[in-house]
Amino acid sequence: MLRRMAERWDETEEYDVDRIPVDRLKPDCCQGLNDIQVRERKDKGWRNIPVDPPAKTTKDIIKDNVFTYFNLIFVILAALLIVVGSFRDLTFMPVVIINTLIGIIQEVRAKNVLEKMSMLNAPRAMVVRNGEQKMIDVEELVLDDIVIFKAGNQICADAIVESGEVQVNESLLTGEADEITKHKGDVLMSGSFVVSGQCRARLDKVGADSYISRLTLEAKAMKEGEQSEMIRSLDKLVKGVGIVIIPIGLILFSQSFFLNEESFRSSITAMVAAVVGMIPEGLYLLASVALAVSAIRLAGQKVLLHDMKSIETLARVNVLCVDKTGTITENTMKVQGLKASKNYDKERMPPLKELIGDFAAAMSSDNITMEAIQAHFQEKSGREPVKVTPFSSEFKYSSVSYEDTAYVLGAPEFVLREDYEEYEGEISKYAGKGYRVLVFGSSEEKPDGKALKGKVIPLAFIMLANPIRKEAKQTFAYFEEQGVEVKVISGDNPVTVSEVAKKAGIAHAENYVDASELKSEKDISEAVLKYSVFGRVTPSQKRQFVKALKEAGRTVAMTGDGVNDVLALKDADCSIAMASGSDAAAQASQLVLLDSNFACMPSVVLEGRRVVNNIQRSASLFLVKNIFSLLLALFSVVFMITYPLEPSQVSLISMFTIGVPAFFLALEPNKNMIQGHFLTNVFLKALPAGLTDVLAVGALVVFGQTFGVDQSDISTAATMLLAIVGFMILFSISKPMNKIRTAVLAGCVVALLFCSTVLNQLFAITGMSAKCIMLFVVFSIATEPVLRYLTLLVGKIREVYGKVKKKRNEKI
Repeated sequence: MLRRMAERWDETEEYDVDRIPVDRLKPDCCQGLNDIQVRERKDKGWRNIPVDPPAKTTKDIIKDNVFTYFNLIFVILAALLIVVGSFRDLTFMPVVIINTLIGIIQEVRAKNVLEKMSMLNAPRAMVVRNGEQKMIDVEELVLDDIVIFKAGNQICADAIVESGEVQVNESLLTGEADEITKHKGDVLMSGSFVVSGQCRARLDKVGADSYISRLTLEAKAMKEGEQSEMIRSLDKLVKGVGIVIIPIGLILFSQSFFLNEESFRSSITAMVAAVVGMIPEGLYLLASVALAVSAIRLAGQKVLLHDMKSIETLARVNVLCVDKTGTITENTMKVQGLKASKNYDKERMPPLKELIGDFAAAMSSDNITMEAIQAHFQEKSGREPVKVTPFSSEFKYSSVSYEDTAYVLGAPEFVLREDYEEYEGEISKYAGKGYRVLVFGSSEEKPDGKALKGKVIPLAFIMLANPIRKEAKQTFAYFEEQGVEVKVISGDNPVTVSEVAKKAGIAHAENYVDASELKSEKDISEAVLKYSVFGRVTPSQKRQFVKALKEAGRTVAMTGDGVNDVLALKDADCSIAMASGSDAAAQASQLVLLDSNFACMPSVVLEGRRVVNNIQRSASLFLVKNIFSLLLALFSVVFMITYPLEPSQVSLISMFTIGVPAFFLALEPNKNMIQGHFLTNVFLKALPAGLTDVLAVGALVVFGQTFGVDQSDISTAATMLLAIVGFMILFSISKPMNKIRTAVLAGCVVALLFCSTVLNQLFAITGMSAKCIMLFVVFSIATEPVLRYLTLLVGKIREVYGKVKKKRNEKI
């Protein structure tokens, strides 16, 4: 597999890396390179700088915001208006320029904030130089550096093991989740991660030469275009409008100029007014700005976003899978007790604490369990082991072998196997108190890190526990209130995990199951819906649980901090990692909690809800204008009339009934749960108002022509009618009103009246004749019941459709 990948990558375009050949070295693994050798490698370009796709520069951001399809359309429309001398109708251009500037400023600001936060979470490595160990950024590593890798570390460059032994998972390279033991002389591939053990390795390929650089490029290329439902919906809307406006604009101009024999100037201004009305110029910008502001807010709460769409996904989550350690409990552990088994003979055997102390001294402290055991059992006899196998997350044990015997420490079910039932009562008693129970015993065989085969005689039971986080109860109570199911997935004894979950206040924590009993995919699919607590879960099962929940129609968030969580994190809809955990978990996740404080999750969910709900609400305002302009343009084509509005009038309505209030509403607090599909919700909210606008303005134009009302009077009356309907829908979607919403609504009304009276010439607002005033009053009064009944009708249709869909789903 790796060979095929290498061959494929060799065929790809070479990276332009400015390097000068350097003599290769094999430094002593205890001394490493010296300062002169490190400086020489840096000067000649042999640093471990990954070939990541370059981040967007400020120049790129400006270019992307200025050179857009719709900005091109606006420039063409502006040029046409300048050609015909209709400078007054260029009022939409300041709005376009301001929108573009806001987008640039917010995106640059978000970029700067996130870059600073990313630096705080930059991958680091333990390097040996001048005989000293020190932690540095992986980009500061150079070719032939000696690096210390231990459990949880991601291999940052291709390396060769010089001393020690580790088990690695190369699933990110091969797709296979098997753990592979690496001895002296074996190659460590960048992109894989260490599951257990510790080693010193010499970097053999760095930067552009390493697998991790190409993997990163491929991973990021795969993610391009992967968007949230909201952004996908906006993309569809914008693309659809972009295609429609050109033929409709040409038809409107042709009809007005050639068939209605209007002047070239009038035909151009009418066409521009219709096209400007159909373009949702601020909608996509509004979403981008709101997401950028959210990214900045979350950064202030020490939450780093690898993926912007995760804000929306997290807000839609209805199942949260959490690990016990690091999420419910503190990421530390203490030995709470030691109990000798009936097999331990204190007269003939060495003291238990000494046996365990020797065992712990031979192991590397690569996880919190071993750190706790080493801290507690300090007595040692000084015996030298002949073989040590680090802890295996798959087989749940570690071992130390001496010349005459071997000892095993691990999970009772995995270590004792067929003898487990004999000791189950005693173990369950300790586990029932919330302790994690490990068995320490002597083995008939010398373990090799694979599944145990020989009999293990238990000598003692070690009780450990993690303190529960202070804020855990409040956090999980919030998720229960919000209708989010919490599933606790842990490798520990299910009884222990259940007790801990109860103490943390997790709903239905008494419903637990031993995952080792779930043998088939069907068992897992049924269990994930039935139980809330899962114990003895293997890494591959975590991934299966996430898959089963997604297949059951759930939106799944997964938290994790260990290497055994990586595969499940990558498969979850939304993945959350603790910065205090492994590098691999942090790199695989969409959100990283930089202070490793799970208590901030409710505020992250609320931020997602605020963004999606507010953009959804504001988007309906934009869509009212788009629906109205499109239908009125079609109305004009069918009934052979000139489009009744001017571009400046459309700009006036857009500014004060859509643009200004939409931005204020998009940044307001909003804790409501997200329901339904984004585009459906937006369209159905906007449809009644859009139809009301078309009916009112269309009827006004027809009646105005019948009674001989001047065209300029009809345009002014139509503008005021649109303003009335616009403020009605704005009031409707702003409910319940508060001080800010009332102030925004009142301010927009006052501003529109000011522009209509003081700046009336700029916005083509003229005095109306008596006939026009009477028509305007009649249709103004009619808009309220029309809007109300259309809203009820659309609501009824949606309700009926919902029932039909529900019945159909039930049948399926």
